Amino acid sequence: MAPVAAIDETVAMVFPGQGSQFVGMGRALYDASAAARRVFDQSDEVLGFPLARLCFQGPAEELEDTINAQPAILTVSTATLEAIKERVHALGGKVTPVVVAGHSLGEFTALVAAGVLDFPAVLGLVRARGRFMKEAGEVHPGGMAAVIGLDDETLAQVCAEAEREGIIAVANANCPGQTVISGELGALARAMELAKARGARRVARLGISIASHSPLMARASSQLGDLVAKLPLHAPQVPVVGNVTGRAITTVEGIRQELAHHVERPVNWTRSVKEMANAGATTFVEVGPGQVLSGLIKRISRDATTLRVGDLGLGLPTEDRPAAT
Repeated sequence: MAPVAAIDETVAMVFPGQGSQFVGMGRALYDASAAARRVFDQSDEVLGFPLARLCFQGPAEELEDTINAQPAILTVSTATLEAIKERVHALGGKVTPVVVAGHSLGEFTALVAAGVLDFPAVLGLVRARGRFMKEAGEVHPGGMAAVIGLDDETLAQVCAEAEREGIIAVANANCPGQTVISGELGALARAMELAKARGARRVARLGISIASHSPLMARASSQLGDLVAKLPLHAPQVPVVGNVTGRAITTVEGIRQELAHHVERPVNWTRSVKEMANAGATTFVEVGPGQVLSGLIKRISRDATTLRVGDLGLGLPTEDRPAAT
């Protein structure tokens, strides 16, 4: 395709969350773009260890640890964003999307894209976020599971019944018919059994050992809120659609309120995509590793066009998980 000369008022930029990581991510981008290399180099300097090498070479167990996975995904996504800007600016164009959003962790990359905080500040925040969540998971062990093919009302009833075994809640409303639940292990196991019995097409435990976006993350949420309160935020240059409300945020106070409950409340991704479409977005560009968001967006808004970095005609690689051999 012809190179994209501008990212403008018809485009939303969206950023993926945890689970998108894989060994090798960012390597081709690092080789292709000076702007991307600067982001990786900056991440190593800020964190004081070779995050870039961990992204490129692993080992997988270390990369998948939430304390590393979160800054790694942020770094690859930000490097991708900067590489896009570099190429579009070289064509004489601008990157001015109508709105930005990210799924869970991806919301922090959206804050970088909107100019709310610079990359080094967000990197430190996300590294702390990963640490707080890991510590919360050690104190209150939990997990998450995806439920496919069950309506919202039935799933709410399932969670209510499973609460006899402990804390359980809806964590991610990803798209119609695809929801993630999160909570204590006993309650999670019971909810999975009930969901199957009530007719879910598929129920799958996710490979994550913490109960993100549930009340078990209350302490991590409070700790993160304390850090955010100390940071000087800038008003968003473009609206940021928040996970908690699914609404466009245009003020510093709105950003602070969003982040105050970010890791303990559900991700309303279905509502977020509808909000972006209502803002005028007809094209959604997924910026970062993987392609999870593109698939979800097509299930939410069939008229939407979804693009990945390799589709922009800018000579940049799409960051895909390598095929199994």
